[in-house]
Amino acid sequence: MPRPTARVLTLLELLQSGGTRTVAELADRLGVDGRTVRRYVDQLIDLDVPVESVRGRYGGYRLAPGYRLPPLMLSDDEALAVLLGLVAGRRTGLTAAGHTASETASAKIRRVLPEHLARRLGTLLESLAFTEQPGELAAPDAGVLLTIADAVRHRRPVSIRYTDRDGRRSERTLHAYGIVAHSGRWYVTGTDPDIGEDRTFRLDRIADARALPGSFEAPVGPDPAHRVLSGFATAAYRHEVTLRIHGTAEQIRAHLPAGVATLEECEPVGQDRAAGRWLRVRLRVERLDWLPPILASLDQPFVIERPDELRDLVIALAERLASNARQA
Repeated sequence: MPRPTARVLTLLELLQSGGTRTVAELADRLGVDGRTVRRYVDQLIDLDVPVESVRGRYGGYRLAPGYRLPPLMLSDDEALAVLLGLVAGRRTGLTAAGHTASETASAKIRRVLPEHLARRLGTLLESLAFTEQPGELAAPDAGVLLTIADAVRHRRPVSIRYTDRDGRRSERTLHAYGIVAHSGRWYVTGTDPDIGEDRTFRLDRIADARALPGSFEAPVGPDPAHRVLSGFATAAYRHEVTLRIHGTAEQIRAHLPAGVATLEECEPVGQDRAAGRWLRVRLRVERLDWLPPILASLDQPFVIERPDELRDLVIALAERLASNARQA
């Protein structure tokens, strides 16, 4: 039979899983009566664990938010998931906490792991390899991230102090409707009410965020992630490229993702009419030299509508490949 202390810790673990637990449910899980459940709850409260009593037909007990996290009861699998998440977050740069906070959190969890699990985890981390270099990207300020997330949730305008890539500082008002993680960075997307246009900002470049009075309606249409990727694909770069490619969206997206290019249906032109489905592909790029190898790897018929410079680069690549292939 489990000891009372073990049952109290099991009760804490049940409450930490979230929601309100009825006395009957807790009594059944612990194998005790309702009176004993209430005594165990009193013991947790004596230990400064914030347990709330919920009245009513569906009442019971739940954990209340406190100034400090209550002791966490993690299974072996849960502890492993948390630690691997911290490691992966540091490697990819997708962490909203500073490097020190991530390291100290990992150290605290590892320090209290059972010896057998700590040994297995150490073996795993020693054997683990990544195909990419560790992320060295700046993390957003946690306070800024939480303030903007709250503004997104409640559809409230937010004032931000922003520094752009050229070092220019400005204060803006944003109707933020989504936070997006992409390629190791955090972004917020929304409407700038002063100009009536969608804007996307890197969260690590926001020095301060402050919720403002009022509210706004979220726009209909594409979700925030799609809006961010479309913004990248249509950003102002040196070259505007337009192609017609024969193939499916999936085939094209495998080489030209949504953050790089936009796709649209196009009417067949000339000899295209008998060849099946064609898509028009538009992208803006600073340099053209990386596109010919991409088009070659597609292995699909394509037509370059503009610019002529890209056509010359593709022809030059084809001639080099043919010349190399002829050599013994």
